[in-house]
Amino acid sequence: LFRQLCLRRWSSCKAPQVVLGTQTWKQYYLCRSELEFRMESGRPEDFICKAIAGHEGEIDELAYISTNEYRFDGREKSVVCTVSSDCTVRAWDLHEGTEIWSSPLQPAALVNLVTYPRLQLVVTVDERGLIKVWEAENGQEWASFCLPMYSSALEACDCLDGPFLMAACAGGDLYTLTVPHLQVISKVNAFRNNHLNLLCSPDKHWVFVSTQNSDLGPKVFYTHSLIHPSEDEPPISTTLPIWLSSRACWAPDEAARLMVMHRNDNGMQLVVTTYELGAKKFRDQVNIVAQQIASFLLPDTMMAPHLMKGHGSQVMLLVSGSELVLFTMHGLQLAAFQDHQRPITAMWVDPSRVITSSFDLSLRVYVWNKENKFPVLKSCYHLLGGSHRWASGFTHVESDSMSIVGVEARGIGTSILRSYYFRVHHG
Repeated sequence: LFRQLCLRRWSSCKAPQVVLGTQTWKQYYLCRSELEFRMESGRPEDFICKAIAGHEGEIDELAYISTNEYRFDGREKSVVCTVSSDCTVRAWDLHEGTEIWSSPLQPAALVNLVTYPRLQLVVTVDERGLIKVWEAENGQEWASFCLPMYSSALEACDCLDGPFLMAACAGGDLYTLTVPHLQVISKVNAFRNNHLNLLCSPDKHWVFVSTQNSDLGPKVFYTHSLIHPSEDEPPISTTLPIWLSSRACWAPDEAARLMVMHRNDNGMQLVVTTYELGAKKFRDQVNIVAQQIASFLLPDTMMAPHLMKGHGSQVMLLVSGSELVLFTMHGLQLAAFQDHQRPITAMWVDPSRVITSSFDLSLRVYVWNKENKFPVLKSCYHLLGGSHRWASGFTHVESDSMSIVGVEARGIGTSILRSYYFRVHHG
């Protein structure tokens, strides 16, 4: 009975998740139902809030190293890693509110990181372009590789072809490296002397490479050709017929659906164009086909969005100032929220909820209702940070199945983590 209830309510539910430890289908159903109720309600008794300090500089990036599985066998744990201008990478237990480990001081400030939860590995890069792999359990250094210039982007890929890392160099080169040994698989110059933005598709078969507000059209690379390079042929790519691209996102439920925000032909208006990508083989040649399937103009009254995320197969979320707006890929506006008093700084989107962080020192939690033709987003509650006397706002937000964590910037040039760990009774 409870197995059928689980599979009916949560289509992503898999048997291996449920039989971990001592949990049964009934325990899983009751615990997950309680957890989702508490995450939607957000009452003070639903979660434990902790302020977690330790870094002596600003936290530039954070990512979960714990897997996002729903497990209720008493061994579930939410762990995040952070990098900071204080030249360290650290791991934190959000439930206990404690530091698990801290790396030795590094030669330069660490500016970015990505994680491989399945492998329990963390990859960091400093402001000079030095990339390092760390063991998530104890902080031991595994390998390093130095880019010729500082890095503009990192993307972690863990797929059927194995784990690999994509690193964009400020000179316009795109490196593909093995994980964990950081050996070069391929190197390609995507845009000469330009900073690159990287965005891998949900299935990791495609990587979108762009330069901010450039008249150079963004490119899409076929990932297989980057991790299996040919000595005779360059990696397979195509240039999209648009210019001055500023933001992009993939539709999570469609492996090859890409939504790109850019300027129209006269450069005056913002447009969102959606492409469906495919690889066609003709004789021994593989070509990328990018078919435009939708396009619409953003309203003139809307300030240029600075954040963009996808949901489902055809919904995008755009953040403009302190406003969150939902559109379909054909331009139908589904909702607009103005819950924050100051600009939104970050946005987390997953199949269950949306969380925004703001300089008003609050996190806003929204929940999806998928019973309609298009998903409906319901605004639920705020999670408040510390005192405005000491803090200047939230700069980042992330979430997993059990917790929400934000980076709270302090006025003295430091940051702390503020975690919200949701309670579940295992009885």
